[in-house]
Amino acid sequence: MKYKYLQQYPANILQQVDQLIVQDKLGPMLKKKYPNFHQVRTSKALYQYTNELKNRYMRKAAALDKVEYSDKAPAYNALGVHKRISKSHGGKLKARKEIYIDKSFIEYPEPFLRMIVVHELAHLKEMDHNKAFYNLCCHMEPDYHQLEFDLRLYLTWLDMEKAA
Repeated sequence: MKYKYLQQYPANILQQVDQLIVQDKLGPMLKKKYPNFHQVRTSKALYQYTNELKNRYMRKAAALDKVEYSDKAPAYNALGVHKRISKSHGGKLKARKEIYIDKSFIEYPEPFLRMIVVHELAHLKEMDHNKAFYNLCCHMEPDYHQLEFDLRLYLTWLDMEKAA
């Protein structure tokens, strides 16, 4: 089977995913592992949530100008988007830092929201997905890689539910 969120994973992992799907265990496994949803329902609450993480792990990083749930992220074929916008204001160049999180995360378990926020925050310091970037992600969220994989499983499961 071909899974759009799991394409970069090796065949042995995909075989395990196939087994979970055939045995109808993927959804129950994810529901058991991530039973709780979050209360970060508005863009204002998301801004506060993101700033708390930023202030805890990246105190010296520039302030965020905007963080919101948006339908702009899927336009970039992403679950979250970070933007650095430079604007001229009174002869001075001002850089704005904005993060947009796909609005579907309103309905996802909190660890997945935290993972995507951590990912976008890491882009404030590291633009590329390099070793330093992933080290920073793991500094802010030690289970980052597992959460990323589980989110991909979750998205695969949601796609299957929609198709059924």
